[in-house]
Amino acid sequence: TSYYKGLYKGLFLVLFTVALGQIGNFLAYTAVPTVLVTPLGALGVPFGSILASYLLKEKLNILGKLGCLLSCAGSVVLIIHSPKSESVTTQAELEEKLTNPVFVGYLCIVLLMLLLLIFWIAPAHGPTNIMVYISICSLLGSFTVPSTKGIGLAAQDIFHNNPSSQRALYLCLVLLAVLGCSIIIQFRYINKALECFDSSVFGAIYYVVFTTLVLLASAILFREWSNVGVVDFLGMACGFTTVSIGIVLIQVFKEFNFNIGDLNKPNMKTD
Repeated sequence: TSYYKGLYKGLFLVLFTVALGQIGNFLAYTAVPTVLVTPLGALGVPFGSILASYLLKEKLNILGKLGCLLSCAGSVVLIIHSPKSESVTTQAELEEKLTNPVFVGYLCIVLLMLLLLIFWIAPAHGPTNIMVYISICSLLGSFTVPSTKGIGLAAQDIFHNNPSSQRALYLCLVLLAVLGCSIIIQFRYINKALECFDSSVFGAIYYVVFTTLVLLASAILFREWSNVGVVDFLGMACGFTTVSIGIVLIQVFKEFNFNIGDLNKPNMKTD
């Protein structure tokens, strides 16, 4: 009985922590530019690895420690060079951006690519090519992250007693539907990918491709890059590259048996 009580308490704590994290993630998307929030989501990987090494006694090799250091350093660079203000702050601005011909054209291209991948390419090449499932999940991120940010903007006007509150409610419901469908399809193909490929390799590649496509979608919709100078752009590119390299070192090489002490061992040669 005590075993099951402990199990239920642990499960409740995990669910509560995940829910709290998602709420914080949602609030971050509504208050901070997407170009900053999405790459910083990778910080969960180094912090999770460090906690696992101390609490669960999992081995963290020298490459993993270097990856944690690079992820944190790249995140600091991202914060320093990120846009300092939001480009879209009201529901009216959001509706204007959603109907922009450039963004509508981008959505049409994404939907066409998703249809080709899901119905033609994935059944034939999905189990043998890791990029198929990663491309599907990453392209769906073009809907999930902007939808999350749009829901936060629309929710600000729902409870206001003005003529725009009804439009905000309809917009919020549409974005919720899009967000729900995107998440469900992503979960399906993530599970398919984990059944066929190594989770570490999938996680590293998925982070890089997902973040890149989300930043592209956000740049087209919210125009967050319009006020970013050349120096800040190069700084954010370097920061994102550094974080990506850190994630690859943590995820891909975590089973690599190498420690700093191995450098001090003499190289024994046999004739």
